[in-house]
Order: sequence, then structure tokens, then C-alpha cells
Amino acid sequence: MAVLDKYAALAQQYAGLEAAGANPFNVPFERVLSPTAAIIGGRETLLLGTNNYLGLTYDPAVIAAANAATQAAGTGTTGSRIANGSYGSHQQLEAALADFYGRKQGMVFSTGYQANLGIISALAGKGDHLLLDADSHASIYDGSRLGYAQVTRFRHNSPDDLANRLRRLAGEPGEKVIIVEGIYSMLGDTAPLAEFAAVKREYGGCLVVDEAHSLGVLGATGRGLAEQAGVEADVDFIVGTFSKSLGGVGGFAVTDMPGAEILRVVSRPYMFTASLPPGVIAATEAALHQLRARPELRQRLNENALRLYRGLAGLGFELGPEPSPVVSAIMPSPEAAFGFWAALLKAGLYTNVSLPPATPKGLALLRSSVSAAHSPEQIDQAIGLFAQVGERLGLLGAPAFAAAK
Repeated sequence: MAVLDKYAALAQQYAGLEAAGANPFNVPFERVLSPTAAIIGGRETLLLGTNNYLGLTYDPAVIAAANAATQAAGTGTTGSRIANGSYGSHQQLEAALADFYGRKQGMVFSTGYQANLGIISALAGKGDHLLLDADSHASIYDGSRLGYAQVTRFRHNSPDDLANRLRRLAGEPGEKVIIVEGIYSMLGDTAPLAEFAAVKREYGGCLVVDEAHSLGVLGATGRGLAEQAGVEADVDFIVGTFSKSLGGVGGFAVTDMPGAEILRVVSRPYMFTASLPPGVIAATEAALHQLRARPELRQRLNENALRLYRGLAGLGFELGPEPSPVVSAIMPSPEAAFGFWAALLKAGLYTNVSLPPATPKGLALLRSSVSAAHSPEQIDQAIGLFAQVGERLGLLGAPAFAAAK
């Protein structure tokens, strides 16, 4: 048996997608034109699946900062933070993140995925207990494996189930670390964070909130769900990414926990990964400044999200439970999701397909992500293409788009 034979069934499905000319896992963007448009398959395509929430990838100040830092400090650090990879700009960005969140300490990772790996595995090790929302991101599950803690899953967005799990663990040795997310990336729903915080206050434990999809989206100043819910004081660690609202790559954690500096030594994904290039660090700090200085971006983003959500709901699509920049239409099957995705792409609209096991409850999703850079006309264009394709494929369950408008 060859080492890759265990993937034979999956490889066959993948080959089938390639043969059909519609593979959602391998779509080359031949040229990116703007935060909302690219050349795909030789034609200009509207982008509705990029997670570019504030549209800052083409912001002139962000680009200028990246160019200047690259000219001054080179293209990369060639080392980890523990070796030769800590530049003054890394520390400056960490201080800026801590200031933004009103925390004592910030810590920058090379990806958002590694931020979860590094923080979770360092906080909960052998003999400790991790309590994870069942719909947690893959990076959260992988972080739990890296730390060898005992993992307990509680029902998605269920404070009662979390309380029950903590009650059963009362008296058990080891730390209890609770992990939830701000906005969940598949259906776009938010956590009942005030209720989770109340459970934490009653039973104890360390509360970690992954604000990857809620940074720059929620809260009076864009700090995320913890700010919006008024429970920042109850959250011990906030983890997030630079690849969504900040338009770059990288991850971070902020905290007020005494002694947190030791995490730089015990977090293996931090210690053994090359640090972010100076240009990325500078671009991220500039993007963070734009997030803070331009609240209208957040307002425009949420207006666009509501416009898309209402438009697709009016067509009869079954969506996630609440409007957010992640708007997912639930498809009747993976085959229907692939077919719908391919037809939309052919019509000039790029979205994402999300399938089990990455999705909750085994759902097949056609997932869109909205940007502040989208114009209302582009959102309406996307709704119109959903209507045309949905009608052609027999997947509309409500009045036609023209009537819904």
C-alpha cells in the first residue's frame, strides 16, 4: 500500500472536479484589480469571497508603509523572534495592538493559525482541561492537540452546556481554559459572549476569545464581540488575525495576565517560526491605524452585509442565523453547492464553497464574505446573479429577485 492510498477516494473526487473544469479549491486569480475585482479565467470577476472586510489591501497609506519598510529593512527577517527575527517594528506593532485593546501586553505571530496553536497549546497542557465550542475553527482543535490537554466539547453557543461541563469538572486538578469565537466563520453567527462570561465568573477558568472575524467588524471602536458585549474585563486572552479586517497576514494575542511574557519561551509555534517581514509588519500597523481612524469603514461594511443578507433571504435562500460579513447560503447537497458555485463563477461572481467536515452539522454552504469596499451596486449585482443562477438551477424558494426588491 502506497503512503497516499488512504486518500484515494478523496483524490478521485478531486480529479472529478478538475475534469469538470470547476474546482473551488484551486482557482487562480490571474490579476487582482482591487479589493472587489479580479481577472479569473480571463474575465473580470466580482469578488465576494475574500474576507477583505475593510477593503484595506489597496489602501494607499498601507501600501506606502509596506513599501517604505521593505526598502529600509529588506524583504524578510530570515529568523524566528527568539533568534534574529525580533525587529523594533515587531515590538512597535505589539505595543500598538496592546494600546488598541487597552491591554498590558501584545504578542505577534506569523499567521493567525499559529496564534491559536501557540496560545492554546501554551495555556493548556497535560493535566489541564480545554473546553471548546463544538463549532471551533480547525486551528483551535489543532492547538488543543499540540498541548495534550484533556479536550471537552460543549454544544455550539450553549452557555448552559458549558456550565454543565464545568460543573462536572469541579474539583478536578488542572486549569480550565474556555475557547469561543467572536464571529464563527462558516455561518457568520456570533457567540452569546455575555452569557459565557457569566458562566466563567461563576465556575472559574481562563476565557480565550478568537476575534479573527470580528476584529474591525463589531464593537464601538472595532475591537470585536467582547467590546460589543461589554465583557472585555472577563476575557483573559483575545486572539486574532491580520488576514481579515487588516488585509495582510499574521496573528496576535493580547492579555493583561501577569507573567504572560513567558509565553514567548513556551509557545513552540512562536519560538520556531520565522517572524513576519518588515513590510508586512508596517502594513499591519498602518491598517490598524486606518481601522481606528475611519469608523465609517466598519459602518459601510455592516450596511453591505445587511444588504446582502436581506437580498438573499428575500430570494428564499436559507442563511445563517444573523447578518454579518459572513453570509452563507445553505445548499441541499455538496453537489448542489459545487454546481451553484461553478455557475456563479462562470457568470462573473467569485464565492467560496464550504463542506463537511469544516462546516457545522454536515452542511454544504455557499459562503460569501462582504467588504466595506463593495458598492451598493456591486452588492445588488451579486444578489441578481444569485437570483439568475438559483432560478436556473431550481434552488429558489421565494419570489423572484425583481419582486423581492
